[in-house]
Amino acid sequence: MFIQTEATPNPLTLKFNPGVPVMETGTAFYTNAADAKDSPLAETLFAVDGVTAIFLGSDFITVTKKENESWETLKPLLLTSIMDHFVAGKPVITVKKTIAAADENDSDVVKHIKELIETRVRPAVAQDGGDIIFLGFADGIVTLELHGACSGCPSSTATLKGGIENMLKHYVPEVIAVEAVM
Repeated sequence: MFIQTEATPNPLTLKFNPGVPVMETGTAFYTNAADAKDSPLAETLFAVDGVTAIFLGSDFITVTKKENESWETLKPLLLTSIMDHFVAGKPVITVKKTIAAADENDSDVVKHIKELIETRVRPAVAQDGGDIIFLGFADGIVTLELHGACSGCPSSTATLKGGIENMLKHYVPEVIAVEAVM
């Protein structure tokens, strides 16, 4: 098994591409070992001292480290853990997560916002090892949650305001702002 790694816009996060599917459906984001009980892979990665977050995407894993840790020290440990996990055939997730489906009661505006996020935003941020989840729309403000490399990324504000907010305002005049919830 050959695992490729990629830098992300977030210097504290590294993207691992194992060359095999990671999540069959959806994504998973963990910010501590206690919350990762449903993912043997995330539990294994949290066992590496210095890891602060794990994001599992369709075909990649992003790992966020403590600021004072070195990728030169962590990367070999993480590569070994990921390789051992997949070679052993262990499951990534033991409890299937349900994906929030589009709500038939959503207004046309919310449906349009969700469609734009799903088709234009999420694929773009996945390239950088992250994810953005729609949480809500009220009083002209779209609320999003950042996962993976996007969470805590120095350029996330620029991405939200300069990219996502401008795009949503262009296609959905009812949008006046985009805010992230951590």
